[in-house]
Amino acid sequence: MNCKQQSNLFGDEIKKEWQMEWEGMPEFVQEKQVPFAQIIFRFETEKDLKEFSKLIGQKLSKKTKSAWFPFKSHFTDASNIAYVEK
Repeated sequence: MNCKQQSNLFGDEIKKEWQMEWEGMPEFVQEKQVPFAQIIFRFETEKDLKEFSKLIGQKLSKKTKSAWFPFKSHFTDASNIAYVEK
């Protein structure tokens, strides 16, 4: 018996540990947030970038790739979300 035959010996009856943990959980679909408009700004100096950062009230650096205005986190705060059974 080769390795492929051995791994399929029990068919689909053996679930991975993570699959057992998710058994019966509600489906979750993350909707993509699409902006109304996107604009690329270019700054000649670091001083210009800092001035713009203060103007819009957000922390920006030369490593910043994107930002929402008004501010919206790129990450969801799940601390106030709870699942309820219907």
